[in-house]
Order: sequence, then C-alpha cells, then structure tokens
Amino acid sequence: MTVDKWWKTAVVYQIYPRSFQDFNGDGIGDIQGIISRLDYLEELGIDVIWLGPIYKSPMDDNGYDISDYTDISPDFGTMTDFDELLAEAGKRKIKIVMDLVVNHTSDEHNWFKQALKSKDNPYRDYYIWRDPINDSEPNDLKASFGGSAWEYEPNSGQYFLHLYSKRQPDLNWENPTVRKEIWKMMNFWLAKGIGGFRLDVIDHIGKDPDKKIVQNGPKLHEYIQEMNRNTFGKYDVLTVGETWGATPEEGIKYSSPARNELSMIFQFEHILLDQQSDDSKWDLKKIDLLDLKRVLAKWQIEMKDEGWNSLFWNNHDTPRIVSRWGNDETFRVESAKMFAILLHMMKGTPYIYQGEEIGMTNRVLSSFDELNDIESINIATALRNEGWQDEKIFQAINAKGRDNARTPMQWNADMHAGFSTVSPWLPVNPNKEWINVQEERNKEDSIFNCYKKLIKIRKNNPIIVVGEFKLLLEDDPFVFAYERNLADETWVVVANFSSADQEVSVWDDTDIYTPILANYGDRNYRLDDLKLRPYETIVIKK
Repeated sequence: MTVDKWWKTAVVYQIYPRSFQDFNGDGIGDIQGIISRLDYLEELGIDVIWLGPIYKSPMDDNGYDISDYTDISPDFGTMTDFDELLAEAGKRKIKIVMDLVVNHTSDEHNWFKQALKSKDNPYRDYYIWRDPINDSEPNDLKASFGGSAWEYEPNSGQYFLHLYSKRQPDLNWENPTVRKEIWKMMNFWLAKGIGGFRLDVIDHIGKDPDKKIVQNGPKLHEYIQEMNRNTFGKYDVLTVGETWGATPEEGIKYSSPARNELSMIFQFEHILLDQQSDDSKWDLKKIDLLDLKRVLAKWQIEMKDEGWNSLFWNNHDTPRIVSRWGNDETFRVESAKMFAILLHMMKGTPYIYQGEEIGMTNRVLSSFDELNDIESINIATALRNEGWQDEKIFQAINAKGRDNARTPMQWNADMHAGFSTVSPWLPVNPNKEWINVQEERNKEDSIFNCYKKLIKIRKNNPIIVVGEFKLLLEDDPFVFAYERNLADETWVVVANFSSADQEVSVWDDTDIYTPILANYGDRNYRLDDLKLRPYETIVIKK
C-alpha cells in the first residue's frame, strides 16, 4: 500500500516558543533561539515543527490572544527572524506549521477596538454581541477559564461573548467579511512557504451561543470547507484542528480527503480519562488502562482508511505524560520509553512535545504566587470559593495545570538549564541537574535515542504508517498490547503499563524473538511466556 500524503510519514515536534531557547538574554524564548537549535531537531529526525503562536499579542494567554495576525511579537523577534527560521528549517528539510487562533482575537486587536466605538461601527459585527436579559447575561454559558462567557460592555449596554478569557472576544463567523479577512491573513502566511496550520479550538467557530452550542455547530464543516477552498486547499500542507469534543465519526468528517477539510485533528477523548466527569478536569481519578486501551483502539479502528489520526500524549495545554500516567521517579526512563513506543507504533501522525524526548516531568508547585497560567490562577480562586482546601487545589493543579508543560527546555545542568543566561520567565524544573539534553545525547540507551530509533523505524517501515491495527489482551488491566498488520507481515507491541512485574501470554508461539525495539533491550522474548518488568515494552516482528 502506498502512502499518498507526506504528512502521513512525518513526525511533528511542537515548540512552545517562550520556553524553548532564549537567544537574546531576556529570559523569554525567541525565534533566534529556535534557529540555534535546528541542528538538534534535525538530529532527532523530525520533519515538522508545530510552532506555538508568535504573533503580536498582549500575552494575556501567552500568545493565544492575537492583536495582529500579520506581525511578530517583539518577545520573539521580527518578521526578518521568522523568514530566516523558514529558510534555515527548509535547509534541513523541516517544515514550519503555524499555530493559528481564529475563534477569537485579543481585545487589543484593532477590530475589537473599533467594535467598541459604537454599535454602528462596521467592525461591531466582527464579534458576537447580545442585549441583557432581565438586566443580566444573555444565558448561562460558561468560559473555559472560569466564570460567565459573557462580558458586559457599559458604553453600549451590551454583552460580548468570550469562551476563554474576557480579553479574548469571540469572532462572529457568520459575518462573511470576517471570513474573508481570515482567508486573506492565512494566505499571507502560506505565500511565505509555511508547511501548514494547527488550528486552535477550531470546533468552536460554528458555535450558536443562543442555543448554547459551542462545539460542532451546524455550520462548522461548511466554514472549514470554505476555508480549505480559499486558503490551504491550494497548497500541499499539513492542517490539524484542535477538537476537544470530536468523535471518530466527526474525525472522519474533518479528515476524509473526499470532504476537502483538514489533514487530521487532535481528539482528546483519551486525555479526559483521568477526571471524574467531562465538566471538570480538576476532579481527579486514576487512569484505568482498560478505558485507555478501549478509547485508543476505537480511534485506530473506526477511522479506518477514511480519515487520519494524530497521535500525542502531551502538548502545551496538558501535563507531562511521564508524570501523569507513568512513574516519574523510580521508573522515569522506562515509562517514558513505554509511552513513546506505544504511541509511535500506532497508525497516525505522531507529535512530540518539546522535552518529551528527554523525559521532562511536571514541576511541583506549593504556592499561589508560583502560578503563571491564567487558567490555573482563575481555577485556584474558583475552587477556593467552592470550599476546596489549598492542599486539594494544589494536588489538582500539580497534576493537571498547564504550567507543568511550559517550564523551560532543559538543555544542560547549568543554572538556567542552558535555556537562558538570566532568570527565565518561568522557573526551570530543579531536576534539570540529571534530566537534560546533554545527558541524554551521551547515553546510548537514553529516552532521546529511543525517540530517534522510533522515528527512523517509522520512516523505513510502511506497516507502521498504513498497516491495520488490532488490539490484543483487551481485558488485561496491566498490559497494553496490539498488532500491526500489512499484507503477510505482522508486528506486535506489548507494554507493561505498571510498576510491578507482569506475566502474560500473547500467542501460543514458542519461537524466540529478537525485538526490533525494547526499552530494557537486553534479552530475547517468547510470546507465549512473557515475564515483563515494570513498564517493559517490546516491538517484535513475526
């Protein structure tokens, strides 16, 4: 079976610009810092950089509040710097995918400034306004960062909608002029030669706030198809949509080539499995491996050949996977490799979040003064008001808070981990003494070298890209196992998802196999009699 799109064999590396590499010594990561680390990314073997927002922004939400779509934030550099990044990445055959937010803007965007001037201003209809009902909010829609999704604007006596911070007013996608403005802006970046877009909370753009529909609205796919026709559909690029509420059925709608929408989506069904309900990620529960296997297998199987999966454990909005579901103390190396192997052997495009390839961990916080992220700050206040004790609040934030993923990249054991020469915008994790790139590159059996091998294996074996997926040992509460099949070839992946030894029989097969990859890497295996050590993971070709 041939691979019809370059992004199906690609591996994507996400950079959170503020935290990757500070080049100019102001404590904030920047574009020149990224350029200085391109050789490292080339060595890792990745094909694409997903670049977090670098647009002009007041940074109320670290760049996801854009005040000018076609200018670069001075925090990160200039447009000249960006053009240099494109050129230097291109020399290394690395594409740049831009992170783009078109559900909302900053309240400092000129469109919103104009909209505030009067109800008759042409820009007023760029945003979503409603009159009060009974001297109060139009309805009880809630913002993701806490509180009402409606903010009162006293000069006009109306409310505007914001599904996130009140400084992030939602755009009115029903206005065709807004859509044309967005197409124009997207084509500006595509003409520069970027490799595509990651579309932030794209499932919100079809919202119907009066009916309290905020995801998967009735016009959502119509808007995306129109976007495709007018912008990236004319280019050979990767597009991935952030869709928190998607099902496999929706995933096919987004990513089926016949529908001319997106290359793929990020679905988050597996990411929600360690919370008590869909309504609050802060009510924690232990991950159940049976649930995780069921969800991941469902997306592998039900997308069939009609759509395409993205594969990820971490991003800038989620905690470090090795701390979240692994063992970041006794078995940090083993469990980090387990997560890598399990993910990269599945069907779909894998995403590596910066630092994941060296096993970076969550950073434990104990004081409200240490909180930086707007979501954590707001939720800490809200939970206190609900009567939560501080200990429970910090248990939740340390487990699920977004600051976990945003601590500076750990390049070496120096004072600021090689990230900066000055105190960085967010403190470095103290474990940079032993968890850093320099250490990882010098060890043959490191997490970093495991990722390098995985990337190389994917590029050289079509079975990983297009082979069928079959879940094995479906009811085993500790072992995650599956097959990949293509023509007469079969690979099996078996992982002990626990901190205890596990005995398991995958098949009645007494042959002895040398694994293609193993995270302990010091013995051969029989599939009818496997004695797996904590987090031990193997890939065997039959």
